[in-house]
Amino acid sequence: MTSADETPVRVGVFGLLGSGNLGNDGSLEAVLGYLRAEHPDAVVDALCGGPEVVATRYAIPATRLHWYRGEYRTASRAGAIAGKGLGKLVDAFRTAAWVRRHDVVIVPGMGVLEATLPLRPWGFPYALFLLCASGRLFGTRVALVGVGAAAIGNRPTRTLVRWSARLAAYRSYRDAQSRDAMREMGVDTARDEVYPDLAFALPTPSAGVPSGPPGPGPTGPGPTGPVCVGVMDFHGGDDDRARAEEIHLRYLDGTTRFVRALVEDGRPVRLLTGDECDAPVVAAILDAVDSPLVTAAEAASLADLMKETAAADTVVATRYHNLICALKVGTPTLALSYAAKSDALMDRMGLGAYCHPAREVDADRLIEQFRALEQRSAELRRTLTERNLVAARQLEDQFTELTAALFPAANQANANANANANANAHARQEAS
Repeated sequence: MTSADETPVRVGVFGLLGSGNLGNDGSLEAVLGYLRAEHPDAVVDALCGGPEVVATRYAIPATRLHWYRGEYRTASRAGAIAGKGLGKLVDAFRTAAWVRRHDVVIVPGMGVLEATLPLRPWGFPYALFLLCASGRLFGTRVALVGVGAAAIGNRPTRTLVRWSARLAAYRSYRDAQSRDAMREMGVDTARDEVYPDLAFALPTPSAGVPSGPPGPGPTGPGPTGPVCVGVMDFHGGDDDRARAEEIHLRYLDGTTRFVRALVEDGRPVRLLTGDECDAPVVAAILDAVDSPLVTAAEAASLADLMKETAAADTVVATRYHNLICALKVGTPTLALSYAAKSDALMDRMGLGAYCHPAREVDADRLIEQFRALEQRSAELRRTLTERNLVAARQLEDQFTELTAALFPAANQANANANANANANAHARQEAS
C-alpha cells in the first residue's frame, strides 16, 4: 500500500488497444488485472488506438495514440499526405510529453516486434520507437511484456523495431522464437525471459459439455457436436504484398470448402473472428454455404470467445488469440497457421501435429487432419488441462519478475514484510 507521504506510482499502458482487435484488448485486460491485484494504488492511463473504447470498457483515462485521425487510412491526396507527415512530427512531442508524466509504461503483449501481417514502418513501428526513445530520455521505465517478435525483411521497419527493443528497460516474450528473432536482429537478449501469452492469465469460463457420443460421417468416427471455425481477413504477411489477393482467395476457398464438408456431415458450425476486419470473410462463407447449420458469433472480448470455444467439440482457427482461447478452455484445436507464433503455441500446448498452412489451405488435407484430431479428443483434453496448469504457474512468475523490474519500492516492501513475518515466526518458535 502507498503511505500518506508517498506519491502513487504512475503507470501508462500503450498500444493498438481498443481498436477492434480482441487479442490486443485481452492482453491489456490481463495486465490491468495484475496491476489491480498487485499494485492497487497505481494510477493507470492509456495511450492507445481506441481511447473511447478503452476508457469505457476498462475505466481508465485514455488518449489517442496518433494526432492525425486518418493515420491508418491510405493517403492518396496531397492534403492527407501532408496531414500524415505533420502528424509524425506532432506525435513525437505528444508521445514524449505523455511518457514524461509516468514512472512506468507497459506495452502489454501483442506482436509489436513482428511484421507477420502487412505493416508500414511509419505506422506502429515508428510510434513504438518514439515511446521507447522517450522512456530512455526521461528515465521512464518502458516494459515490453510478453510480446511477439519475428524476423523482419523491410530494412526501415527492422531498424525501428530493433532500436525500440534496445531502448526498452524490460523485455519478455511469448515464445522462444520471438526471443531468437530479436537476438538475430542484434538485440542482447541474455536477460530476457519467455513466458506464455498474457491471455493465459485471464479467468477461464466454465467449460462446455461435449455433445454426444462418437458417430460416423465424412469426417470419420469422433465427436458429432458443434465445431467452431475461426476465420481471418488473411492476405499473407508483410513480404507477401505482391501475392496478397491470391493468398486471400485460396484461404477463403479452402476454408469455405471445409465448412461445407462439416455441414454435409450434419455438424453445426460457429464462425468466430478476432478483429472487426474479419467480418467480410464471415459474410462470404455464410453466403457461399447458405445453411442454417452455419452461424456467426458476435464476440466482443476474449471471454466471449472462450465461452464459444468451450461449448464446441472441436475448434479450427486462424487468428492467434482464437487459438489461445480454445486451448485455454481445453478444447481440441487445429491451427490454420499463418506465422511461426501459431506453430510455437500449438507445440507448447501439446498439439504441434495439428497445424495447417493458412497460405495454402487444402480442404481435403484439412479434413484428414480434423478427423485425426477428433479421434484423439479425450486424450488431448487431458493434455490441455495439464499444459494450462503449467502456463498459469509460469505467468505468476512473469508478474513476480515484472514487479521486481518495474516497481522496486513495492518489491522492497514485500521483501521487508516477508522478512518480518519470518522473524516473527522464528521468535514464536524460540518462545515456545
